[in-house]
Amino acid sequence: MTTATPRTLAEELRTRSDRGLAGLLRARPDLLNPVPGDLTQLATRAGTRASVVRAVERLDTFALQTAEALAVAPDPCPYGTLAALMTGDAGDAAVAAALPGAVAVLRAQALVWGPDDRLRLVRTARELLTPSAARPSPTGLGPTVAEATAGMSPGRLQEILAAAGLPATHDPVSAVAALTALFADRARMAALLETAPAEAAAVLDRLLWGPPYGAVTDRPAAHLRWLLERGLLLPAGARNVVLPREAALHLRAGRAHRAPEPAPPALAPATTRDPQLVDNAAAGQAFTALATVEELLKEWDLGGPPVLRAGGLSVRDLKRTAVALDTTEPLAAFWLELAYAAGLIASDGEADERYATTPAAEDWLQLPDHERWAALVAAWLPATRTPGVVGTADPKGRALAALGPHLDRSPAPEVRHRVLTLLATLPPGTAVPEQALLARLRWERPLRAAAPAGRPPTSASPAPSPAAPDTTTPAAPTATDDLRSRLAQWALTEAELLGITGRTALATHGRTLIGADANAPAASTDTAPEGATPPLTPAEATASAARAAALLAPLLPEPLDHVLLQADLTAVAPGPLRRPLAEALDVLADVESKGGATVYRFTPGSVRRALDAGRSAAELQAFLTTHSRTPVPQPLAYLIDDVARRHGRLRIGAATAYVRCDDDALLSEILADRRAAALRLRRLAPTVLAAQTSPDQLLDGLRAMGYAPAAESAAGDVLVSRADSYRTPPRTAPTPVPDGPPPPDRTLLEAAVRALRAGDLAATAERKPAAAPTTAPTPGALPRTTSAETLATMQAAVLTSSPVWIGYVNADGAASQRVIAPVRVEGGYVTAYDHTSDEVRTYPLHRITGVSELADDAV
Repeated sequence: MTTATPRTLAEELRTRSDRGLAGLLRARPDLLNPVPGDLTQLATRAGTRASVVRAVERLDTFALQTAEALAVAPDPCPYGTLAALMTGDAGDAAVAAALPGAVAVLRAQALVWGPDDRLRLVRTARELLTPSAARPSPTGLGPTVAEATAGMSPGRLQEILAAAGLPATHDPVSAVAALTALFADRARMAALLETAPAEAAAVLDRLLWGPPYGAVTDRPAAHLRWLLERGLLLPAGARNVVLPREAALHLRAGRAHRAPEPAPPALAPATTRDPQLVDNAAAGQAFTALATVEELLKEWDLGGPPVLRAGGLSVRDLKRTAVALDTTEPLAAFWLELAYAAGLIASDGEADERYATTPAAEDWLQLPDHERWAALVAAWLPATRTPGVVGTADPKGRALAALGPHLDRSPAPEVRHRVLTLLATLPPGTAVPEQALLARLRWERPLRAAAPAGRPPTSASPAPSPAAPDTTTPAAPTATDDLRSRLAQWALTEAELLGITGRTALATHGRTLIGADANAPAASTDTAPEGATPPLTPAEATASAARAAALLAPLLPEPLDHVLLQADLTAVAPGPLRRPLAEALDVLADVESKGGATVYRFTPGSVRRALDAGRSAAELQAFLTTHSRTPVPQPLAYLIDDVARRHGRLRIGAATAYVRCDDDALLSEILADRRAAALRLRRLAPTVLAAQTSPDQLLDGLRAMGYAPAAESAAGDVLVSRADSYRTPPRTAPTPVPDGPPPPDRTLLEAAVRALRAGDLAATAERKPAAAPTTAPTPGALPRTTSAETLATMQAAVLTSSPVWIGYVNADGAASQRVIAPVRVEGGYVTAYDHTSDEVRTYPLHRITGVSELADDAV
């Protein structure tokens, strides 16, 4: 049986297969929220402005150019006409070969419908893409002759026909048709333009690729009058004129776009490196990332900086954190945001609010290195908070603060995933320049790169004057012009910092991270993004990060249990140290430099710090002997013994504060020292001094003078100085802010397609006419029958095993119509197979508004 040509989008959707409907819902997930009741509702929702804008924004450059060509073509448009607009009179093999795919993309996303001889752009998309004076088209074309002459007097139309050498007509409609036919006729149009003044041809050339509007004076020059008299320039206002679309297409040799882009920019030039070197470089950077986050947690172990009243970290505190991490402020903001996304730092929520590490940080520090890396990467992949915007101004002109509000950028996960996916299409060990990746991303999403979200692209150029029109076309956005390009640049930088890439090439574990097979051949880089996998959800990111971490683990350096002591009072750690050793050395020595090897320096202050923590000189000597591959140098042993000998000779307690020492000569020396004046000391006894400061201030003051005092308790025992770690209450990591509804999974798609089919069956199934209808039925209205009729019809349907159409109101009062096959009627309930939900359900009879039998061939 021959299928009739669909008259509406809903009718065409009914002809699609389940796979085709699932593809539409996958490409446009906003259509699923909530699931439409039938295909008519789906078509209506697919034509709403918000949904169409979102769909058009996600088109690649060539699909968008095809849609723009359809917007300036007749409606409906035969495929041959569209092909002529895209390839021009001379033809273009590459464009012609890619055009069927672009039309298929538009058709799959319900932006175009109809057979090839009657292609129709959905009305909302046509309104968005059709050129107008207020919203010029990227094609640079103006209105048609019919649109530009609307409202023109019949006499003026006849004058134009006469000047163009056309016979007079009897009405304006035929006059417009004659002028349109002239401009569309290549031979006659060429003959007319041969008689044009040279200056007139120059004006047409300047208006050719847009904008097509210009301004004229009250007394135009002779060459402009020639164009106006023949309709090659038509009025577009009091002193404005426009180049008609048909005339422009002739001058362009039939091409709607100056430069069609049927293929994406190549990812070139490519630099090939040894994949093993790439993996090793990435692993080294991954370990550096772990060390940096660990250093941040150590820096904030006793409590971090305060939270600004508006939220976030102050500029001063960000600078201090950058100095502590030995990095720049932008990179410090990245590490802070990464730790925050992983739930390792948060605000404590107290009245005097400040930042601190969370209880989860303790658990993270105890994990193996590769698992710690997996936790960081799993938090980074789906994160929408964007540290790259820290320091920029918000809409109110205020600087955005690290860890503060308004840092979410919803497209970040999708851009991040797409950048890594493009790198995965290259052979292992291959890197390409950043600009090549940015050019590909701009081709894939031109509207998001060139215009604000929710708006079609517009020209920023004012209407040119025909006397001196502007020949400059809007430049393609550079890498810093749009958010999408900046997100891509930040993604590349952050991937390198995290060790996902090494030397700008994707590492083996980086391929596993996004689900690419490291051993499979590289995919074609010419694949458009419509078929690309969506960004990972947090749960998927966690699973993929765990798989990638398993590949990274053998490449990470093994923690060491020893250092190399040197005679210059330094210790060299030739690699990462085991945690107990590293923590002990942090107390006993000061870090002098970091890198491939960490250099620790022993000073009197660092040794005193270890003694304050409760260690004895013998314990320190034994610790160094155990963990050093070289003998303990004599200068270091002398330093420890000397500081230990002097440590605790002075005892400080709380009076306000006092100093106690068995050596009264030492106390006399302190009293005579001018530097002790600020402490306001006085002698209470030969071996005791009293101070008018707190014990902590007295300790710091005497240590600054070069002494080694020790605090003591009321019982006279030495107090061990160990600062307590400060932790926030349990906190959850920030939730990403999605860019629209999440992509549906296979289960949801299958259920949605079944519901659409069943709902459409219920809405369109032919019903048997009632025996004696009292009123004409309203299309789409629920059936109405009495309780007795409903019960009788249900019982009859059970006996005949025939489906029926019912109206049903649920407990919330929502009305719907369904097609069911009753199985049993008893106790005021009907049990039936529901074609709408594809399951057996039970319905209370009192909630059924009415029932109607279906025609014999309806199901």
